[in-house]
Amino acid sequence: MDQGKSLIVALSQDAALNRPVEAREHVRRMHELFFTLAPDKAAIESNINRAMYLADKSLYSYYRDWNEKGYYNRLISGNINQTVLVDSMQCDFDNYPYRITTFARQMIIRNSNITERSLVTRCFLQSTVRSDNNPQGFMAERFEILENRDIRTVER
Repeated sequence: MDQGKSLIVALSQDAALNRPVEAREHVRRMHELFFTLAPDKAAIESNINRAMYLADKSLYSYYRDWNEKGYYNRLISGNINQTVLVDSMQCDFDNYPYRITTFARQMIIRNSNITERSLVTRCFLQSTVRSDNNPQGFMAERFEILENRDIRTVER
């Protein structure tokens, strides 16, 4: 019992308080899976497939377009590693679905240089069923890349 309430009610209230934390983690993880890539076809496919459980077809559209343009093949043939680090997020938890704008940095690591890029994205989070593939129980919808530009390149 929690202040005269049942344990179920107390636990559900705690879960609601954690929802913003879970939302930010969901978006951070989706970005890590989708934008952190190694020059290995199996690793790329694994990360992309895991990211697809966290978003709707808008994320898949980016994957399909980049795949058709040979982006992933160029990563593999050029032995290029790509990582992403989420710097911050602007989250609107007052309106549903929740609007999330993510600010991140991409590092594209080649044999000859390292390129740092600014990555800004936006999506809307809809609650969905929790599963092993989607532990936070959110679906990112209407994902879009607002900015993806070079900041600097450092020779190696």
